[in-house]
Amino acid sequence: MTSDATITCDVLVIGSGAAGLSLALQLAKTMRVIVLSKGPLAEGSTYYAQGGIAAVFDENDSIDSHIQDTLVAGAGLCDNEVVRFTAEHAKASLNWLIELGVAFDQEADSDGNTRFHLTREGGHSHRRILHAADATGRAVQSTLTSQALNHPNIQVFEHYNAVDLITMKTPAGETRCLGAYVWSRLDGNVHTIGARFTALCTGGASKVYQYTSNPDVASGDGIAMAWRAGCRVANMEFNQFHPTCLFHPKAHNFLLTEALRGEGALLKRPDGSRFMPDFHPDAELAPRDVVARAIDFEMKRLGADCMYLDISHQPKEFIMQHFPTIYEKCLSLGIDICQEPMPVVPAAHYTCGGVMTNLQAQTDLQGLYAIGEVAYTGLHGANRMASNSLLECVVFARAAAADILAKLDHIELPAELPLWDDSQVTDSDEEVVIQHNWHELRLFMWDYVGIVRTTKRLERALRRVELLQQEIHDYYANFRVSNNLLELRNLAQVAELIIRSAMQRRESRGLHYTLDYPDTLPQSAATVLTPAPKAK
Repeated sequence: MTSDATITCDVLVIGSGAAGLSLALQLAKTMRVIVLSKGPLAEGSTYYAQGGIAAVFDENDSIDSHIQDTLVAGAGLCDNEVVRFTAEHAKASLNWLIELGVAFDQEADSDGNTRFHLTREGGHSHRRILHAADATGRAVQSTLTSQALNHPNIQVFEHYNAVDLITMKTPAGETRCLGAYVWSRLDGNVHTIGARFTALCTGGASKVYQYTSNPDVASGDGIAMAWRAGCRVANMEFNQFHPTCLFHPKAHNFLLTEALRGEGALLKRPDGSRFMPDFHPDAELAPRDVVARAIDFEMKRLGADCMYLDISHQPKEFIMQHFPTIYEKCLSLGIDICQEPMPVVPAAHYTCGGVMTNLQAQTDLQGLYAIGEVAYTGLHGANRMASNSLLECVVFARAAAADILAKLDHIELPAELPLWDDSQVTDSDEEVVIQHNWHELRLFMWDYVGIVRTTKRLERALRRVELLQQEIHDYYANFRVSNNLLELRNLAQVAELIIRSAMQRRESRGLHYTLDYPDTLPQSAATVLTPAPKAK
């Protein structure tokens, strides 16, 4: 692939997790698909998801119950139509994964018949979580990856960053997305990929915070690119902080799944006393925002570095059967979870807002779709319920595929697309500027736009991010792109969107808690930001 040539395909999928690969596999029977992966194909949030996927498989459960639980967790901001659509399509989506070969855990019932083992997580009123031990994401990612790599109509580009979307006016006067400019880590060049349809499946933006459970690729690329291309975003103030990440100097972003608490693990202070019953009637199974704030409160009140999660009262065989990954990881760090509690802290985990889409995953821009954590569908409202995230990826990938298949015959690429021009830039000899700005951004987002916010903190954060954006803009305009520069540019843009959204919400609701407006308003709506029209 050369920098002066355009590669074309029917569909360009930017991102290689559950959303991207599900979409690619749905379309590849009749279309040529390119999947762009920023790192190795398996390196994304899907791979590290531990808990599971929610769907109604138990005859004592119901779709209406799944809907109600999701609405309650979403703190009054979910889109009811979207929640129902997702819950109603959940079982079919999981059956599709099962047909592909995802091996969810099974057990024998009282009659000796085999059934799926269903676990329960915070916010769920029933056991409805299908899982593969405590490494569900790895099982899903491995299956989808194997299928994609062996499909003749899917071409995978590993180690490619999307830079910006390509947009052009159609003869009808509409602005349409026609692919993307992509930067290759392999040759250091920016290439042009033209596509009749483009899908953003790039995940969230938790890397904007100093402490996160997410892998390094979660830098908000899709949200920032869509915003620059003219798409609206919504609910960016709702950043989910997972309550229980392992607190250890040698543990890099290691998540302790909520399923631990679903199977009886208790949160304790350093003195061994429980504290969650003081904060919520559901105690350890309260929604994530409640648990994260409780841990944060106790840490600050006691001046403690961490709290503790204890499952050692369960039988060793039970722990090793259900949580083998966590057991081995902790043991490698000198922690035997069968004998002692695990030190935990909250960390940025999930971006509930994102690029606005409809039920077919279409964005405001013709030809552009957004699926998974990058998107705002209305499913999660002010707080995502556990195990609805991978579900959203598969449900909306299937919906987008059906929409694209119905439109394919009506869309053609123009004969030529504008190529990337880097003739006016040079190689940088000031990489230290990127590193400094990178650390400054993530630190002030953690300090000022974290679990507990104030208006003054948000104003400070906005002033700092505007200064950073100007520096980044000047740097971007003069030097050749690199991975760190591209991610920093996107993170700064997403940080600004988070801050502006948080400043607009003058109440505390779900994941957004501010000391200046601690009450929840009787009525509220999604926070929608609209890009300024581009100058002609």
